[in-house]
Amino acid sequence: MPRPLRSDVAGQFYHALNRGNARQPIFHKDEDYEAFEHIMNEGLEKYPVDLLCYQWMPNHWHMILMPREDGAMGRLLYWVSMTHAARHHAHYRATGTGHLYQGRFKSFPVQSDVTV
Repeated sequence: MPRPLRSDVAGQFYHALNRGNARQPIFHKDEDYEAFEHIMNEGLEKYPVDLLCYQWMPNHWHMILMPREDGAMGRLLYWVSMTHAARHHAHYRATGTGHLYQGRFKSFPVQSDVTV
């Protein structure tokens, strides 16, 4: 049975997150954070998504994103995750040692607490 489609609607805010496989670090030094930021900037140029805020920690990351086109957030985070994993493995000579991330990123619509 295929997995259910996740929500990825233009104009909606989403909390997206992912963490290292077995909760292991995905960032080991300051330069790793800078490299990830560079990857995010590349991705944001390719895909119509706004990054509103983020928190990147040694073994995981959180971001608040708003896609400007339906499906753009998923395409962005797929590209970012795959690119980051490939570059991380190449830098640390860890190709063939297993997954960097525990799995697909997770995302949840951010609900407003404003009542109309």
